[in-house]
Formats: sequence, C-alpha cells, structure tokens
Amino acid sequence: MLRRVLALLRSPWVRGGFLLLALALAVAYLVRERTAIADAWARLDAAAVLTAFALSLANVALSGASWRAVLADLGSPLPWRGAARVFFVGQLGRYVPGTVFQFVAQAELARDLGVPRRRTGSALAVALLVSMTTAGLLATGVLPLALHGAVPAGSAWAGRVRWLAPLLLVLLVPAVLNRLLGALLRLARQEPLEHPVTARGLLAAAGWALASWLAVGLQVFVLAHALGSGWPAGRLLALAVGGYALAWVVGFLVVLAPAGAGARELALAAVVALALGGGGAAVVVLGSRVLLTAADLLLALSALATTDRAALARARRAAPADRHD
Repeated sequence: MLRRVLALLRSPWVRGGFLLLALALAVAYLVRERTAIADAWARLDAAAVLTAFALSLANVALSGASWRAVLADLGSPLPWRGAARVFFVGQLGRYVPGTVFQFVAQAELARDLGVPRRRTGSALAVALLVSMTTAGLLATGVLPLALHGAVPAGSAWAGRVRWLAPLLLVLLVPAVLNRLLGALLRLARQEPLEHPVTARGLLAAAGWALASWLAVGLQVFVLAHALGSGWPAGRLLALAVGGYALAWVVGFLVVLAPAGAGARELALAAVVALALGGGGAAVVVLGSRVLLTAADLLLALSALATTDRAALARARRAAPADRHD
C-alpha cells in the first residue's frame, strides 16, 4: 500500500496538488484568524513585529540547518540550495493533518536529489528527536529560573524538574541515541539506520537546534516585551525561551494536530500569562503563530523560486532507479 502511495506521489500533478493543498491550508489559517490578527497587531508596534518576524525566519532556517547536518552525517550531504528546497517545501506537509505527510514530502523531494527515501526519513526522525531533546533541556534548565518564586510552589517545581536536564543530556550521547533509534525502528518494523549517528554530526545538529530555540524564544520575548510586561528583562527572556520550548514539546506530542496547532498555543499561553495576564498572552501566542506560519510560507516559496531547474533535472536522471529504497 505504501509503495503504491509513493509511486503515485511521483506524478508531477499529484505533487503540485499536494503543494497547493499545503499552501492553501497554511493561508487559510491566516485568513480565518484575520480579525484576531488585526486586533493583535494593533497592540504591537511595527519595530517589534518586524524584529519578531526576522527571528521567526531564523528559527525555521536554523531548524533546517539542524536537519541538514543530520542528513550529511547519515551519508547524504546536500548543498544549501538543494537542502532548502527539500526542507522548507517539505515543512508545508506539517499543515496537512497527520505527521506522516511531512515525512513523505521530504522523502520525495530528497529522492529527486539522489537521497534514498529511507535515509531521508531517518534524518527527519533523528532531527526531531534532537529537537525534542534540546527543547526539553531548555524547558527543564531555563524555565525554572523564570518560575522560581513567581507562582505558588514554583520553587519546589523548579527543584523537581532540574534533575531531568542531565537525563535528557544523556540522549545526546551517540551510543545512547543510536540504541534508542534502533529500538524505535524495530518497534516500527523498519530497517535499522544505514550509518550510526556520529558525535560530530550530533553535536552540529544539537548546536543548530539550540540556536533555533533561542531564536524563537527571542521572538516570544520581543512580542511580550512590546506589550509592557512588568517582569525584569532577564526573567522574561527565560520565561519566553523555556516556555516556548515546553510548548513545542507539548505540540509535537499531539501528533494528530497539524503542526501542533491548538495544544502548543494552550501550553505557551499558560506560561506567558504568568507575566502578561490572559489578554497579553493571547496576543503573544497568536502573533508568534502567525509569524512562524508566514516564515514557513516565505521560505518555501523562496526555495521554489530559486531552484536550479537544470541541476535538479540532472540529479533526477542520476537518482537510483530502485523503487524500493
């Protein structure tokens, strides 16, 4: 069944239709929320919005760099332009309900460049696990600094979660991560990784992932600071970085929601409301979501517009003929 679906996706008409559907769903979100978006922007100045949007672009681009580092470590280094096309366009699959569409979209786009589908899927799985681990590290290591004394029993909560950070750090040890991935692949009845993840590749991927979390945490901080939070800047920054990391983990675990929609916003709003109250938190959460969606769209369209068609055609002709990769 899966092979039939993959064979169908080789059709340029089907690919075009899938891309249009993903674009339409992302744009539909912006249109559906246009009234709330207008109300939110009325409370933010232009400088804050532009700065937050630049940080949104940085977050998506740095996430792509983390994925590219993993793919190179697994044996398929891609040039930046080719990697951008695969990652940014494939990202739009997240807006179609069901996590599998992001995997399928990236696998088909990377196959055009000679990357076996299984390797692309493995790279995305590793990159997501690295993102999950680094986000967990920030949530357990940074968020308690902001919540200490800010909420009832905050100090006790901070003390309980800090011990999780060293345990999460262990997941970034290559020997541990490779064994964990092997176990997950066996449970999913998939073939093992072709190449184990190395320390160098894992360090590069984790570094890019941490940078991406810092960028989006700064985005939330800029929006919250523009609304006039009474919290000290350092504490508000810790709340924004750790709070978004926690919210992303929650959103990722809700796999049936497109791009974590709903669950991520609720988690982020609950954290940001501590500094801004419910009304301010709603503005920050909506603004953050809209800017990240706009960043996904802009980077995907830019990647499509700058695709080297001749080089892509040569790569397709040189791609493996094996249909069962």
